This record gives sequence, structure tokens and C-alpha cells, in this order.
Amino acid sequence: MDPRDLYGLPLDRFVPERTALAKTLRKEGRRLEAAEVAAMRKPSVAAWAVNQLVRTQGRGVAQLYEAGDAARQAQSELLAGRADGKALRDSIARERSAVSQLVEKARGLLSSEGHELTPAMLERVSGTLHAAALDDDVRTQVIDGCLHKELRHVGLGSGADVPPARTARRGSGPPGAPTKAPPTKAPPKAPRAAKGAPTKAAPATAPRAARREEAERAGQLRAARKAEGDARKLADRAARQLASAQERRDKLDGSLREAEEALAAARTYIDETEAEHRRAQDALERLRGDEFGPARRS
Repeated sequence: MDPRDLYGLPLDRFVPERTALAKTLRKEGRRLEAAEVAAMRKPSVAAWAVNQLVRTQGRGVAQLYEAGDAARQAQSELLAGRADGKALRDSIARERSAVSQLVEKARGLLSSEGHELTPAMLERVSGTLHAAALDDDVRTQVIDGCLHKELRHVGLGSGADVPPARTARRGSGPPGAPTKAPPTKAPPKAPRAAKGAPTKAAPATAPRAARREEAERAGQLRAARKAEGDARKLADRAARQLASAQERRDKLDGSLREAEEALAAARTYIDETEAEHRRAQDALERLRGDEFGPARRS
């Protein structure tokens, strides 16, 4: 078995199959490979779901990657002043649609394997798919279907944050471009034209660079706000999960104590019944001795 195939197995088979494969490799003298297999981490439930999507939903995953690439391209063109916000909003909508369709597939996979379908679980699947669409580093980790933990991406904001396109006035040239002097003007106008000649290129490029810097700052601000919001949501979700885990732990602790008490009671009971059994056997032997004793004497 190729070690990577472990990540395509049902989640409950990962550990026993990993152990068996490592044992086989050790028997074959391939100790280094055996150690690498033994160190492979069992995927989380969300990561397992993403692995199955990558392995079984090739077309949907390809559409996700295409939509993510288009969204990044649209964002770059917007920041460079070569496109308007509509292109970015449309590409983000395509990416979100691709994520939603894959999450529905993941819902079916998780349900068929008996895994709990909580909103937090589906959010982790969605977040990993979103990250794979928009982040090359994440996509590299996801693309072979061997992910062991869910991932997140912070960067591209929502379509609602995209600024509207700026339109130029009809009939106007590049901002700041000099105008031609009317031919009927007197010679005193010539020095004014000559004065502006050395800086002819600057008025055309300076406002464009300023707009680009402004757009970049706005994009960075949106990204920072989104990152802060995502981090706050994650912290709140983690706090809720901790409280839930503590509650489950307390319940399990109570169940464990009850089970230990029941076990102790069962052991006491079996000790008592075995002692009673021995007493009954002794009594039976005595009665048998009394029954055959007179016959032996006669």
C-alpha cells in the first residue's frame, strides 16, 4: 500500500492500517520508511472530509481552484486600477458557490460515515476549501488529499467591501495632462507652455500612483479588519468548544465513576457467590460422607 492511501480510508481504519503498514515495512527491513509511516498523523474529521473531496470530487475541486484564481486576478487588477469592483464581486461569488457545493458533498460523506454534523465542523471544512482556493501554499498541502488538519486563509475580503469603479469624465485626457495653447494667443503664453514642458510626464503618472497606493491601503485595511473579525470568531468558537468539551468530560467522569462503582460491586458480589458456592460444596461433601459412612462400617 502507498502510505498516502491511508488518507483515503475511512477515518476509523487509519490507525490500524497505519500500524499494520509500519509493521510490514519493518519486517521487510525498511526501517526508515516504517518510521515515516508510524509518524503520519491521523487527520481530523474536517481534514478527512476535505481529503475525500479531493480524491472523489475532481471536477468540483478544479472549479474551486479556477474560481479562486479568478478572484485573486480580479483583486490584483482592481488594486492596479485596471478593473472595477464588479469583476471582483462576481469572482468572489463564484468561489463561494464552489465552496458551498463541495461542503454539501462533504455533508453527505460525513453523514454516511456516522460523523457528527455540527456547524463548527462544516465551518472548518468550508474554511479549508476557501483557503485552498485563494492560497497557493494551502493548495499545495491540500491537492494530494493527504491533509491531517484543517487550514484557514486570511486575505481576500468579501464582495461587499469592494469599492465602486472610478469613471473618467468624457472628453478629458489623462489627469493633469497639459492642454495645447490656442493658436491665436499672443506670444506671452509661450513661456507658460515652456514652464510646464519639463514636468509633462509627472502629472499623468502621479495621480495614478496615488490612486494605486490608496487602493492598496484600502485593501490592506479590509484584509486586517477581516483577519481581526475571523480571529475573534475563532476565539469565540474555541471558547464554546472548550465549554462543551469540559461538559462532556464532566459527564464522562461521572459515568466512569459509576462504572467503577458498578465494577467494584460486581467483584464483591462474585466473591460472595464463590464463597457461598464453596460452602455449599463443603456441605454436600459432608452429607455424602454421612450417607456412605454407615454402609462402610457395616
